[in-house]
Amino acid sequence: MTFRATPEPPHRHRPRWRHDLVAWWSRRQGHAPPGNSGSPAADAHAAGAPETTAPEATTLWRMRTTVRDEPGTLAALCAALARHQVDILALQTHPLTDGTVDEFLLRAPEALPSDGLTDAAAAAGGRDTWVERADTHDLVDAPTRALTLATRTALDAAELPLALRQLFGRCTIHSVPAKSLSGRSLDSTPPAEGVLEETVMRLRDPSGGAIIIERPYLPFTPTEFARARALVELDARLGPRIPHDGDVLTLPEGNAITVRRADSGDLAPAREMHARCSPTTLALRYHGPVGDADRYLAHLLSPRFGRTLAAYTASGRLVALGHLLWDGDETELALIVEDEWQRRGVGGELLRRLVAMAAETGCGCVYAVTQSANTGMVAAMRALELPLDYQIEQGTLVISARLDPAPAPEPALPLPVPPHAR
Repeated sequence: MTFRATPEPPHRHRPRWRHDLVAWWSRRQGHAPPGNSGSPAADAHAAGAPETTAPEATTLWRMRTTVRDEPGTLAALCAALARHQVDILALQTHPLTDGTVDEFLLRAPEALPSDGLTDAAAAAGGRDTWVERADTHDLVDAPTRALTLATRTALDAAELPLALRQLFGRCTIHSVPAKSLSGRSLDSTPPAEGVLEETVMRLRDPSGGAIIIERPYLPFTPTEFARARALVELDARLGPRIPHDGDVLTLPEGNAITVRRADSGDLAPAREMHARCSPTTLALRYHGPVGDADRYLAHLLSPRFGRTLAAYTASGRLVALGHLLWDGDETELALIVEDEWQRRGVGGELLRRLVAMAAETGCGCVYAVTQSANTGMVAAMRALELPLDYQIEQGTLVISARLDPAPAPEPALPLPVPPHAR
């Protein structure tokens, strides 16, 4: 079933009962039991005796279930969770034409398995229930997360695919160009309003072509589709942009180079560097006919497909390029250094910075595709001092490095969310 985006319908009045119910739920959770329980333990606690029972271990879960959009459905769901001592930390609702998708962040007893949450939702009338482990990074509330991702996208066009991936969790992002490397037009550009097809979104890329988001294990809701369109529209309004701040480094031999982000504005210097490179260097980098090397540059320098670092000499000559390329849900490293500047530390510096960028985005692994004869690339990867895996097939070498992703920022707001914010 395919949904095509249309102007948002007039907001349908929703009764106050949902908000009142969540407030009632928050008041019930996390407080001491009534003083008339009559149990000795409760009386001792009320008298100020020290607590002797350690708090029960808990687990964070994300749960999404579909219910009928009518009074009492959310109340039944909350009551079913309460019977299992489950605390609701955050709640979002996604209206559908035939119901409502309720998305929860839950704190449940550690002994309660995911099947217990699914069964509780089903007993309360929930259907198409999905449950997944959460972590402390999910404690950031939805508006804060959206604003953070919008800020990152506004500062750097290369952040858009990453922001979309973080917005929707485990998903695959594909950027499909409008034209092939040979210049042939591809039938891949979706309509301006985009297309939603259950587990696939197709959005028009402001730089041309399409952005395709796939999440096979969980269908997208119209609300999520609207969020994705808003991020893409922000990118389109701001136009091409990357941070151009550079670092001046002194090589062991004393020469100074400037390392900075590159984009399509560096296309002419990159072509000039290609002209100075030997056929062997170009073949080791591009694994194909040397005459085709220039055809890849416009694609590689586009911020939409990844991030590029350039190394310039003091005289303004481009001598090396390093690429971090988004490859679906994986990340590729690529490197080319002009012959005269090889074995002088330039490639290793670019590679270290690219790996640091990958870790900042949360990547757990990066890989480089080269030839087994490219001893310079092999040495540079080994110098990273990371766990490496090697795969060789017909002279093609794939080196994978496992990363420790940089820690995500701490939650900006304390949780549980206060009742008025639910």
